[in-house]
Amino acid sequence: MEIRDNLKYTKDHEWVSIEGNIATVGITDFAQSELGDIVYIEVETLDENLSKDEVFGTVEAVKTVSDLFLPMSGKIIELNEALDGNPELVNDSPYDQGWIIKVEISNMDEISQLLDSKSYSEII
Repeated sequence: MEIRDNLKYTKDHEWVSIEGNIATVGITDFAQSELGDIVYIEVETLDENLSKDEVFGTVEAVKTVSDLFLPMSGKIIELNEALDGNPELVNDSPYDQGWIIKVEISNMDEISQLLDSKSYSEII
């Protein structure tokens, strides 16, 4: 199971890559393996401002449907269009082609509440 040192993580098994005030968000390798084959990703919050921990979408797998929680407050500015026809990219490449959204961060202080790779590996 892959956990990358250059990313931040949430207790809800999402990863975050931060460049300036833009965060790219996806689900971790652990999360996709627990969910199984992902068949659909739904995000209907494009261009919306959401608070930290609000639900921004759902992941539908063969076994279950799981909510996706925003790791930090901000505006959803981009969806990964490639997931529309290929939701399995989240299974095949959770940290690269399988990213889900990009967020314009509105509260940079919330970044300090994210987990580093070592802390995340301890909770799984």
